[in-house]
Amino acid sequence: MFSAGRRAAARFPISLAPKPFAHSRAKRLVVEAPTPAPLRHIFAPRSPSPSSPFCTPAYRHSMSTTTTVSAPAITAENIVRLFPEVNTTVIGAAARSSISDADLNGYDEEQIRLMDEMCIVVDEDDKPIGSASKKICHLMTNIEKGLLHRAFSVFLFDKENRLLLQQRATEKITFPDMWTNTCCSHPLGIPGETGDGLAESILGAKRAAIRKLDQELGIKAEQVPLDQFKFLTRIHYKAPSDGKWGEHEVDYILFIKPTAEVTLDVNPNEVRDSTYVSADELKAMFENKDLKFTPWFKLICNSMLFEWWENLDSGLDKYLGEKEIRRM
Repeated sequence: MFSAGRRAAARFPISLAPKPFAHSRAKRLVVEAPTPAPLRHIFAPRSPSPSSPFCTPAYRHSMSTTTTVSAPAITAENIVRLFPEVNTTVIGAAARSSISDADLNGYDEEQIRLMDEMCIVVDEDDKPIGSASKKICHLMTNIEKGLLHRAFSVFLFDKENRLLLQQRATEKITFPDMWTNTCCSHPLGIPGETGDGLAESILGAKRAAIRKLDQELGIKAEQVPLDQFKFLTRIHYKAPSDGKWGEHEVDYILFIKPTAEVTLDVNPNEVRDSTYVSADELKAMFENKDLKFTPWFKLICNSMLFEWWENLDSGLDKYLGEKEIRRM
């Protein structure tokens, strides 16, 4: 496989077309369950224009969507009635241990332990309305009823403007072995990572990002200072991993280009592989049918990533701090 900074994927080219976002709450575009064809698990708001140079037959074949009517809106008033396992407090609640949970039989013990972490449950406007374990938040039975939580996605670039990718470990319960952006996880219901207003919530997501960059990739906090993270926007998406697990998140998109080179000390229980890629090399990777990618990463790639990337050193400011949540 790949190793950090080496064997960038020149043998892989793809084409990705920018895609507009869907803003309707009446319907939601949902990813189909993954199939052996590695790009079938991707969804997008709508197909690229036939005139687009990126709209290749292979790309069109890879895109498959289904439309479902969204579940009733989850609010602070109905959250406990709909989801008795959800705590109405955002901070301080603790999940019971999942070690003996039948839903998690056969999975890696460390990953089972992490399923006890308490995620921040939010409504569709990203207002915190409670907390629930990672397990509760990622069960498709709850996702299909509308349970929504807060997340973040970090995109870390080196001095050559290459993006650090990771391949999720085989031990991961959701989306194992898939390639994705530098780090993707959740702010937790702990002091410093929660937030009600946008500014406080962004700060919480950045603090969570620093914690997880260390835990997954061994990147120390002093190498990724809080003030070097840049918040771009939030995306609201839903995607299954398999028949049991999935994601339904309001995801905070964070860019960082550290002033000094970061040192990797990868946690093999979290990360199977990592590599730095240029924009062209990333586009190339998508053509390799042996590689699979997380749905949120594909959504971001198919929408704004490459435009943001082109403006990384000059012009990125005009994209920062978007207040509207992008519905995908």
